[in-house]
Amino acid sequence: MDKNSKRREALLYHAKPTPGKIQVVPTKKYATQRDLSLAYSPGVAEPCLEIAKDINNVYKYTAKGNLVAVITNGTAVLGLGDIGPEASKPVMEGKGLLFKIFADIDVFDIEIGTKDIEEFIQTVKNIAPTFGGINLEDIKAPESFEIERRLVEELNIPVMHDDQHGTAIISSAALINALELAGKKAEDVKMVVSGAGSAAIACADLYVLLGVKTENILMFNSKGMLTKNNPALSQMQLKYAQDIPSMSLEEALTGADIFLGLSTGDIMSPQMLLAMADNPIVFAMANPDPEIDYNLAIATRKDVIMATGRSDHPNQVNNVLGFPYIFRGALDVRATKINEAMKMAAVRALALLAKESVPEQVNVAYGATKLTFGRDYIIPKPFDPRLITIVAPAVAKAAMDSGVALYPITDWKKYEEELLDRLGNDNKMVRLITNRAKMDPKTIVFAEADHLDVLKAAQIVFEEGIGHPILLGNKEIILELKAEIGFDALVPIIDPKEKEEEARRNRFATTYWQTRKRRGISLLDAQKLMRERNYFAAMMVNESEADALVTGHSRSYPSVVKPMLQLIDKAAGASIVATTNIMMTARGPMFLSDTAININPTVDDLAKIAIMTAKTARMFGVEPVIAMISFSNFGSSTNASAAKVRDAVAYLHEHHPDMVIDGEIQADFALNPEMLKAKFPFSKLAGKKVNTLIFPNLESANITYKLLKELNKVDSIGPIMLGMGKPVHIFQLGASVEEMVNMAAIAVIDAQEKEKRKNNTIT
Repeated sequence: MDKNSKRREALLYHAKPTPGKIQVVPTKKYATQRDLSLAYSPGVAEPCLEIAKDINNVYKYTAKGNLVAVITNGTAVLGLGDIGPEASKPVMEGKGLLFKIFADIDVFDIEIGTKDIEEFIQTVKNIAPTFGGINLEDIKAPESFEIERRLVEELNIPVMHDDQHGTAIISSAALINALELAGKKAEDVKMVVSGAGSAAIACADLYVLLGVKTENILMFNSKGMLTKNNPALSQMQLKYAQDIPSMSLEEALTGADIFLGLSTGDIMSPQMLLAMADNPIVFAMANPDPEIDYNLAIATRKDVIMATGRSDHPNQVNNVLGFPYIFRGALDVRATKINEAMKMAAVRALALLAKESVPEQVNVAYGATKLTFGRDYIIPKPFDPRLITIVAPAVAKAAMDSGVALYPITDWKKYEEELLDRLGNDNKMVRLITNRAKMDPKTIVFAEADHLDVLKAAQIVFEEGIGHPILLGNKEIILELKAEIGFDALVPIIDPKEKEEEARRNRFATTYWQTRKRRGISLLDAQKLMRERNYFAAMMVNESEADALVTGHSRSYPSVVKPMLQLIDKAAGASIVATTNIMMTARGPMFLSDTAININPTVDDLAKIAIMTAKTARMFGVEPVIAMISFSNFGSSTNASAAKVRDAVAYLHEHHPDMVIDGEIQADFALNPEMLKAKFPFSKLAGKKVNTLIFPNLESANITYKLLKELNKVDSIGPIMLGMGKPVHIFQLGASVEEMVNMAAIAVIDAQEKEKRKNNTIT
């Protein structure tokens, strides 16, 4: 994507359909006059009086306890510098979004129009009664040090400058594990730090708490090494100024054990790396270009243990591993501050988590067979669902142990369950799917690329690295549309009707005719069909000229699925084809089947659909808990439809006893664990969170997923084809660009899985 296209896309994202990235949503009913009288006058007076009697009641009756202010004056915004408070607002809204999706913390972003330290501090103090915590952001050093120090001292709520401490906490966890792998002790190592800003100082401070000696840290700013005779150094920098003659970065790195980079890209040469000690630890965290390129570093030294700030390399030092969960733990015990004990608790929790067995969901997200503790995995991945239940409790306990918790937790099991419930509100499935696809992108035929939205989807798939599009359709129209949307990449464009494709059409037709000649298809029929894009696209996949295909945006589902079923065989062992939709609900991803193909499945069909759906859920790292839906509960009706579901469940219980599945059951009981446990404690679903629904017929499944999608604005991925021998996936008529991008990612993952099974079979 060219610079103008990227700029246009970013601006459009922030402007449409509603300006900004966050909003305030009511948490109470407001439909009736009675609701409004309780929400405001006269009912609101009662909690006001209770808070006036005891100020701590503000946590009981208001949102303060889950509300964090993200505050800046815009003096050090990302790599943009001093751009002012208004210009910093998109970044602060983005930080608020991360708080919400990773830890279910609500945020008001506050941009303050002053560079004066005293004015800034007083403003924050004046608004602090509104909030349960303060996240300082993008404030330039050295002012940021004094602002944070004063606010921590003078407020009785958690305050943290994430630019300083976030990187410090995450990299400290990485350092603990890197030192272990290198066979070195913190007190013995020599460290070189490139960068002397707030993040570098905070990192060094925590490393010292881990045992690194101050006299063994050589720190550099843009003017050279920090030494005692430099009058321009700040008070914070002076503690890392050495009383020795200044030296160059190259000289300092000779024999060094650790390099920490928080400066600028490409300042470390291969020669500098080669001069370091055995098993060098290199944290090159300048973004987007590290101090030394990752691939160059590992090619230079096989024994290097390396971390960067980039997501496309192992060991990403990403602040999102820390700040959401640190504030979560601090808020949940009403901590009066975030102290060193709480930061170190987060450090050690992250370090230990990297040594635990990794959930399959994380392996799936990162396209790994099995992530294990080692040089390429010294810190957890941002998509690890355990972060909230590991880091937040560690921080909360440290707050209690260090005496800053006003509301101690007594039931840790219950607290963990509450945290898991919060995690359900943040659906990471789309990010997991996209990330997984990017690990091994495949060629995807877009069979309707002469439609604007389809071409936009193909453009995103290409630019995001999800897959390699092949564009099918009218070549002239595709070229015009590409110019219109700034899609200037050279990707294959094929028009099945053009003369230049005649040889390929005839080859495809002959192959197809050979398989269907005894089923009423003549060679002439086959040749005519190959002029149609969906038949042509299917044959491209069949003949291994593409890895996958997506289609269906402009035509009805039955008309598109027909050529796929005619041309493409079922998967090995599959006797039926079905579909599932992944619904991104508030409780997490839900798999709904069969949403598009089998109108009135038999008992045998329902059992097979359940088995295929379970396999698909596991493919995305979700362990299926399956409810077979009906209008009756466990024999309450003798109707044939209910009996069919009941018989399918009985078959699965007998032949697949390890499956967590039950029914027939009504949808509300399936989705309400308390109701289910109280009424049907014998069910295999009792005490479990259902994430997969199998419906008795196409009508009920299709209606349900479309109602969820339109009434609740639930994102949907699908229908995902199950039981096909090739990666073929069909959009619903009129699918949005976003839905088509998601389906393309699904098609890539399907191709990855089929390739893996094929290779395993050959092996």
